[in-house]
Amino acid sequence: MKSNASLAYNFFLVLGDMLALLASFIVAFAIRAASPVAVANPMHASTYILIFSSLLPFWILIFALLGLYNSSIYERRFAEAGRLFLGSFVGLLFMIFWDYLSLHHIFPAKLVPIYGFLFGFVLLVLFRNIARLIRTRLYMYGHGLTRVIIVGNTPMTLELVESLNNPKLSGYEVVGVIGYRKKLPESVPSFANFEQFLSSKPEDLHGIIQTELYANDSRNTEILTYSQENHISYRFVPGNSELFVGNIDVDLFRNSIPIIHVHHTALFGWGRILKRLTDITLGGIMLLVSLPLWLLCVVLIKLSDKGPIFYKATRYSRFGAKVGVYKFRTIKQAYNNMSPEAGFAKMGRPELAKQYRANGDQLDDDPRFSRLGKLMRATSLDELPQIWNVVHGEISLVGPRALDVYEMEKYDKKNLILSVKSGLTGLAVVSGRHAMSFEERRKLDLYYVQNWSFGLDIIIILKTARVVLERLFRHGARYN
Repeated sequence: MKSNASLAYNFFLVLGDMLALLASFIVAFAIRAASPVAVANPMHASTYILIFSSLLPFWILIFALLGLYNSSIYERRFAEAGRLFLGSFVGLLFMIFWDYLSLHHIFPAKLVPIYGFLFGFVLLVLFRNIARLIRTRLYMYGHGLTRVIIVGNTPMTLELVESLNNPKLSGYEVVGVIGYRKKLPESVPSFANFEQFLSSKPEDLHGIIQTELYANDSRNTEILTYSQENHISYRFVPGNSELFVGNIDVDLFRNSIPIIHVHHTALFGWGRILKRLTDITLGGIMLLVSLPLWLLCVVLIKLSDKGPIFYKATRYSRFGAKVGVYKFRTIKQAYNNMSPEAGFAKMGRPELAKQYRANGDQLDDDPRFSRLGKLMRATSLDELPQIWNVVHGEISLVGPRALDVYEMEKYDKKNLILSVKSGLTGLAVVSGRHAMSFEERRKLDLYYVQNWSFGLDIIIILKTARVVLERLFRHGARYN
């Protein structure tokens, strides 16, 4: 019953990586050989290819140690690209070190490994994206799907079903749900208990996902034993999803009792120091680079609408501390420093306040904002002054979205989110913040808090740069 799809995909990745690296270094050799400048270590092409091919398995081993053949990495595009770059660089260092120790040179000239590294990284990223596209296409025809059964009667059960029930996108096929007492999609069969499921004689089952533990331990043991005896993967998703995400340590308590220690956030110790240094360094660079835009915004605000240039908003940050976050003023002076309810009431349209709150604290065409303000908000230029808050230490470059007191007070898990500083950007910003509900955005904030890593910060910063550039070009073209 064990699925061979992941094994076949891993084999395909290994083979493709080897061919991509080999092709890139052959191209590098050809480019250098075509140069009229003499090489330092002349060698025949067949000798070069033979030596490089014999060392290539060690490079692939480096990729394996970096997790590039684990689904947790290759299913995340940015994480995979980062590991590919690191693996390519470490592999290159290995090749150069071997060349230094060996009696016979690997490379005919110093530029060959540099060319090879650059071509190799580009080809590896290209191949991995093609492989991902091929696998997705195969899903559409029902090939390579992972067939799973879900056990449990919790909200997480339905969430999993809805997430996995489109095989063409997820790569999973839900063959049934056990013990769920509410309505399920028509295409998903329901079973009262595990015995009833087994009586249906399931075929080609690849995994079991359990969302709650039964009070009767024998029922849990039956499920786990079945998965072990039939070589089926077993995964447990806790009903309290906030409890088991984040930084988890497994240790022996009093040298005999296994315990799980769950930290509120992975951001502590050296992580906090590294994050603060990153805020100061990148924030300082961004502050200097963006100064011309600051001056432009100041002039335009003064010319378009009388009133203050900056708007200081009170926001929650780490440990519930209230901080003053600066923005360029985008609301007309007549409604400045007013709550949405008060502003809409003043203009004689109190019904808009209900629409504003029901729509996740936003309106598509909010009449309180000036024409310039709408453009600045659409392009995120209004948030430039927050870079000063980052450098000063009130907020961080990346973190949960800074929320005002009204918004945060109505969220029951606010103390979990406030374990870290609020951020200028975050997961909600790069995941389509205006297309998601308030609860969905807070879920992303909570995920960030409990799963922080420096690599995740870098990915969010890069994605934010892309989002901001897209908005600038899109809205710049609209106003030309």
